[in-house]
Amino acid sequence: MDFDADTHPHRRRKSFVPAKAVLTTPTVNPLTNEFILVSPHRTKRPWLGQTETPQSLDLPTYDPACYLCPGNSRSGGQQNPVYENTHTFVNDFSAVLPPPTPPTPVAPHPLLTVNPVHGACDVLIFHPRHDLTLARLQVPDIQQIIAEWIRIYHFRGTQDGIKYVQIFENKGAIMGCSNPHPHGQVWSLSEVPTLPGTELEFLRRYSISEAPTSNAPRGPKGMSCFTCSMSQLNLDPGRPCLLCEYAYAEIALPIEGGRVVVKNDYWVALVPWWATWPFEILLLPYTRHIPSIAELSVEEQSSLAEILSKVTVRYDNLFSCSFAYSMGIHQRPTPVSDDDENIAHLHVHFSPPLLRSASVKKFLVGFELMAEAQRDLTPEQAATRLRACSEKHYLNE
Repeated sequence: MDFDADTHPHRRRKSFVPAKAVLTTPTVNPLTNEFILVSPHRTKRPWLGQTETPQSLDLPTYDPACYLCPGNSRSGGQQNPVYENTHTFVNDFSAVLPPPTPPTPVAPHPLLTVNPVHGACDVLIFHPRHDLTLARLQVPDIQQIIAEWIRIYHFRGTQDGIKYVQIFENKGAIMGCSNPHPHGQVWSLSEVPTLPGTELEFLRRYSISEAPTSNAPRGPKGMSCFTCSMSQLNLDPGRPCLLCEYAYAEIALPIEGGRVVVKNDYWVALVPWWATWPFEILLLPYTRHIPSIAELSVEEQSSLAEILSKVTVRYDNLFSCSFAYSMGIHQRPTPVSDDDENIAHLHVHFSPPLLRSASVKKFLVGFELMAEAQRDLTPEQAATRLRACSEKHYLNE
């Protein structure tokens, strides 16, 4: 019997740990070397479990009861200005608070330590219209959101004691979004959180490994460019970048049957080889190594706005609904940080829960909580379905 990735269960490595890097970094936790179990034959099983109510698209352009609409009062009594583009304010119910923090308490046992954390939580309203998500905004409107992301990243990331700035959006009630008005959040913290910290460590290990490399851009401690000659790089092309190599490898594969969903002059959106969520997307720049959004050129910012529009429109068109997801930007922890080697490579994660329809979502339970991640639909199948979706929003057809 010949192996068929579309029908036979198999495991895929979710992260890359070069053997040489493990040997030279004895303090690294080997448990971060994750796999995912792919079970494509399970897409045929019947579903009699929980279903979700799709988010209503019949929203008004302005809701007098909405805490985020222009001119309205928020739950804490503060009044929003009558803003015309984006609007940012400190979350009325922040998960972290500004300094000073209390002294670190003495731990009764080494396994019971606590570390006080400080920071800020900002809410970024994308647009005055109550009914327009990213998928229905014009590209110039998304460009203004990106400009505000960059402003907050620099503003919060240069404050004393801040070591990490996380930009994200929860879209849809099933993702815990408490208000349908289009908005995202920016949390800044005095510590680097677990998930981006793990990614940064893998990026660092890859950069010092002896893993085979290609003509992909190289980044840490050096310039990177597809077309630069060695003389232009001053004989220092930099160390390899895991995500630059990965993007280069994916783009080199044939589109049909591959994982690339959409690509433009600077960015590629793909369903990653190691995807956990059914229609997960990894969005990243592929022409050069870019540590953060603060280092994007004007052209790269415009290109990012364009591809964000195309990705989110495809999502909505997949099941003809307002497609729920959590989206987050991973990059250099702050504009000025300990990552002086530029290990980070800017990328955007989209983690959407919907699986079979607008009402059936994936659950991370059982084996996935107790053993390892598992998915039914293969990444290649998911990418094929997303590629087939129109770039014109179904409500505008």
